[in-house]
Amino acid sequence: MQNKIYIKTFLLPALGFLSCLTAVQAQDPLKKQTIEITSSFKPELKNAAKINFVAAPPVPDSSKPKFNYNIPVTSLSLVYQPLAVSPLALNIDSSGKWAASNFVKLGYGNLQTPFAQSGLSFNNGTNANLNILAHYISSKGKSPQYQEYTDAGASAYGSIVTAARQELYGKVSFGNNKYYLYGYDHTAYQFDKGDLLQRFLSFDANVGFRNTEPTEFGLKYHPDVKLSFFNDNHDGKEFNAVADLPLEKAIGDALSIKLGVNADYSQYSRSTAPSINNTIVTVPFALQFKNEAVNIHGGVIPSWDNSTFKLMPDLLADFKLGGEGLIVQLGWLMHYDKGSYRRFASINPYLAQPDQLLNTRVNETFGGIKGTFLERFFYNAKVGLVQFYNMPLFVNEYGVPGSVGFPSAGNKFSIRNEEKLNAFQMHGEIGVVQAEDFSLAGRFNWLLFNKQKTEPQPWGVTPREFSAALRWRILRDLWFKSDLFFFEGAKYLKNDGSVGTGRHPVDLNAGLEFRITKQFNLWLQANNVFNNKYQRWNQYDVYGFNMLGGITFNFSK
Repeated sequence: MQNKIYIKTFLLPALGFLSCLTAVQAQDPLKKQTIEITSSFKPELKNAAKINFVAAPPVPDSSKPKFNYNIPVTSLSLVYQPLAVSPLALNIDSSGKWAASNFVKLGYGNLQTPFAQSGLSFNNGTNANLNILAHYISSKGKSPQYQEYTDAGASAYGSIVTAARQELYGKVSFGNNKYYLYGYDHTAYQFDKGDLLQRFLSFDANVGFRNTEPTEFGLKYHPDVKLSFFNDNHDGKEFNAVADLPLEKAIGDALSIKLGVNADYSQYSRSTAPSINNTIVTVPFALQFKNEAVNIHGGVIPSWDNSTFKLMPDLLADFKLGGEGLIVQLGWLMHYDKGSYRRFASINPYLAQPDQLLNTRVNETFGGIKGTFLERFFYNAKVGLVQFYNMPLFVNEYGVPGSVGFPSAGNKFSIRNEEKLNAFQMHGEIGVVQAEDFSLAGRFNWLLFNKQKTEPQPWGVTPREFSAALRWRILRDLWFKSDLFFFEGAKYLKNDGSVGTGRHPVDLNAGLEFRITKQFNLWLQANNVFNNKYQRWNQYDVYGFNMLGGITFNFSK
């Protein structure tokens, strides 16, 4: 009964709602459904605000712009010992034509000094050139007797650059140097002039090639071969051959590897003794790192001095603390100075024929600073320790008059080899360069010897040297040059066995050159202006004041 009541309660209202809904639909069964649009819509972007530029005309500027370039000045930095200067291959610049000059320079001086020098240059303006040079000078002093010398020579150098950017070059040269052994007591000894003659003849040939641009693998190479013959007028002969093959491989922009082989062979012979062979072989290896702040060269050099092995250091580092204005340099280097009759004669031409040839090994450890400032001034200062092994020292040969085999009156020098010589060294350079119009440079070198192992004194070695050079273009057609030299006299051995010290001279040279036409120049040179009397080598007085002058003819087009 209760369920029936619930059904009536919900069923009757539901039926009534359905009936009303049916009645509504039955009133308008055919009416269509429509959508009324009250407004149209079109999407679009909002207009952006534009920036209007109003160009103002530039302000006229009549001032000339000034460009400053920080170009470092290159100066000559010498090592502790003077070394032979070897000619390098000419680096031909293909971007411009090299204009060479052809000239003849003639003159004469008051010490019966004829002077002649000439140069000829030929080139095709692109990739080949040939240079020929010749010179002659001789002098004859008034006192002492036989104070004479002659220096003559000629050379020819040529090079060509191939289409593959390979430079081939070669050079031949000839030299004739004549001296007289006048350094003796002329009141106690009498010699014929022919017995005092000391003549040296030399002939050199050099050939090599190099790539002017690195290969596609970043490799640079420069093989070079040199042959030389040297002899005197006393049956002394020497042959020398040098083969050098340096290689450099670039690894990136800052790092490179350097490797090479150098073989130096010489044979020295005399009529009174067996021949002497002397060989040095080195295989340098190094890594070089270089960027705008540092330049580090680090390596070793395995070497064989006549089969004696020595591993030599090759370390050099430059640190730029203020650009080119301040560069700190550190180094530990070791190298050989070849022991040869020719090199000894270039140091002291009054020597006797050597009995042995020993190579000098030089060990250098140094630190210093260098740089340029104000674009024109340069400086270089170093201090360090240097050791010489088997260093040649020149000592006068003395004998007792009347004894059997009396060698000389001290006018010849024999070579004594110092086994080990230690020294503290100070070296400095400073100068100023103004293009080609003005240059002034000074150089100072001081060796403070503190220990010798074999000899009591460093015979013949100058402990202190100072030099200065001035080049000044006073007017457009007037040039002035001057050189100043000072050195402390070397120790020498006296006839009685005691030690002597040479004078400390000051030597000044000055010269003028004036252009009178486009092809003719007049020149004048004065040497030893102060007329100082001194001796570089014991018993050999230098020339006093002397002057020579002449004319220069330039026949270049």
